[in-house]
Amino acid sequence: MGTEPLTQSLAALAEGLRLLLEGLSVATVLLGLLASLRSQLGRSARRRAEGIARLTDLRLSFGSWLCLALEFQLGADIVATTTSPSRDHLIQLAVVAVIRTVLNVFLARDLEAERPSAAGAAAAGAQP
Repeated sequence: MGTEPLTQSLAALAEGLRLLLEGLSVATVLLGLLASLRSQLGRSARRRAEGIARLTDLRLSFGSWLCLALEFQLGADIVATTTSPSRDHLIQLAVVAVIRTVLNVFLARDLEAERPSAAGAAAAGAQP
């Protein structure tokens, strides 16, 4: 009994899942952009004097969405490699995974460093 139909079904499933994950990644970036801008536009109507703090809040909000999008992209790359685990594909996955992981780590570290200063700026702005 051949495994060809099973292999083709697995490849089709993996391709569909890869496309879904890549679509989720793009949708996450778009949703994050819209949510971050909406949040900042609502705030700018209430308080215009905090230009730098607003920009930091925008970076923090959008950066969080970008971290999530990177996770979806990495998942898509892992799924794509499952159906064609050749040496070249594995090397490509490793390089992409390292690049995306490094970007994600530095972005998360930057976000964590900015959160206390953004909270402090918001608290200082709230006091008369």
